[in-house]
Order: sequence, then structure tokens, then C-alpha cells
Amino acid sequence: MTTILSALLGALIVVALIALRARYASFVAQAPSDYAGKGPAFDLRRHLSGPLTCEGVIFGPTGRVTSRFVADMTGTWDGTTGTLAEVFRYDSGTVQHRAWTLVLGQDGQITATAPDVEGKGQGRVEGPGVLLRYRIRLTPEAGGHVLDVTDWMYLLDNGSIINRSQFRKFGIKVAELVATIRPVEAQALQLAAAE
Repeated sequence: MTTILSALLGALIVVALIALRARYASFVAQAPSDYAGKGPAFDLRRHLSGPLTCEGVIFGPTGRVTSRFVADMTGTWDGTTGTLAEVFRYDSGTVQHRAWTLVLGQDGQITATAPDVEGKGQGRVEGPGVLLRYRIRLTPEAGGHVLDVTDWMYLLDNGSIINRSQFRKFGIKVAELVATIRPVEAQALQLAAAE
């Protein structure tokens, strides 16, 4: 009986350590306040405006690259409401279109909607970081599953953006995206001249 209790206690300790790590020392544990005053200020109206180019990879649940993509994006703004139109071209030959509607609120709050997003995404801008959490419905070709997404964008000093997203189902990570977003060359020159 002592062996069974020891095994159960050991298993309970391992589960508790995993839960503590997920809560305090993982990608999803980041908070916008972690980036307050730690780099250039991410202004969505400026840095997600005009023509943008994006390159990235998607990792599957085993950590291996399952897809590569290149995307053209165009950001337009009318006051605190913006549209980010995206055209993704995947290595499989698939082309995907998405149009985000972004609404900036008080104190860096963001609300985001898109046709394949369930409800509204919620997020926040703080310093060089942007957090957005939402639920996305995959295409029928990809299984049609609804996944919970934690999406972070990090602004670099040169105006480029690193995007990292994790996709979870029932709390288990099933995919991860890593991409760069940057202004097309003419836009980059205009941004540099404005600084």
C-alpha cells in the first residue's frame, strides 16, 4: 500500500509542477505588462498600415514544420478602426483570404473579428508587444476544428514584427506559428524617413 501511495503522491507532484510551469513559465503565461517600457512603442495604426509582407512556418504537434507560407497584407485605418486584409499562399498551393477588423479601445485594449474567428478576439498593446486571444475555426479541409489561439506580435527596432502564435485544443498545444511581418520596401523607407 505504501508503494501505491508513493506513486500517487509522485504523480500528483509532477502534475502540480506541470500546472505551475504552464501558469507562470510558458508562452501563454506572458502578460502585456511584461513589455511595458521595454522597447519601441507598437502603434497598430502605424505598424500595421499599408502594404506588408509576411513569411512564416507552422509547426505541428510533434514540433516539426507542417506548412510554410508567404502572405501579402494591407492595413487601412479610419480612426480607431482598422482592417488588415490578408492573402496567404501555402506551400501546398492553397490560397487563403482573411480580413481582420481591429478596434482600438482605451488603455491599449484591442477587439478583433474575422470571418473564421468565433466571437471576438480580445487583446492589448503594451510597449513593443501585442497580445491577442481568440478562437479560430479551421477550414473544412483542415478538419473544421475550433482552436484557442494565443497570438503575440513583437515590434523590432527596425519596424519588422515577429509573430508567434500557439493553437490549443482542450488546453493541449496542437500547432504553433512563427512569422515575420514587415512593410514592403517603399513603406519601410517612408517609416524610416518619418523617424
